[in-house]
Amino acid sequence: MQSENLIMNKESKKFNEKKLDKIVINVGIGRLSQQPNFEEKILPEVANELALITGQKPAVTRAKKSIAGFKTRAGQIVGLKVTLRKKRMFDFLERLSKIVLPRLRDFRGIKLSNIDAGGNLTIGMKEQVVFPEINPEISKINFGMEITIVSNVRDHDKAVELYRALNVPLKKK
Repeated sequence: MQSENLIMNKESKKFNEKKLDKIVINVGIGRLSQQPNFEEKILPEVANELALITGQKPAVTRAKKSIAGFKTRAGQIVGLKVTLRKKRMFDFLERLSKIVLPRLRDFRGIKLSNIDAGGNLTIGMKEQVVFPEINPEISKINFGMEITIVSNVRDHDKAVELYRALNVPLKKK
């Protein structure tokens, strides 16, 4: 009986442990899709560079419905996404916080307002050339990306503590 309670307490502690669930990298290519030879030349180039950055092949995301104001049709390619978990996630987070973010121009830390009420941190980047894997002289296409770090912490203040413990460069306040 006591051993069962001990096991349950260990499991419940493990369940309540603060940790990261995944990192999702999104690249929107809406304006690039209007160019000629998009699917033959531009899309493979963007997918190749995103694969170099993440170490994983990106998935193509398509429009769910047509929106005339954005000139999109249902089924049209609108972006690429990669979901990183476990070892690749921590490797990417370490490269992001130690190499990539300090290379950004005028970088003084990530604003605390980038952490939402659910504890997720979202970082937007205007160019992919800040990653050391990308050679700016060879890269033909510039694209932005959104990096979302998803944690199981559902509180803003506890999420700030978690990201500081993971050495993510956040602003002081």
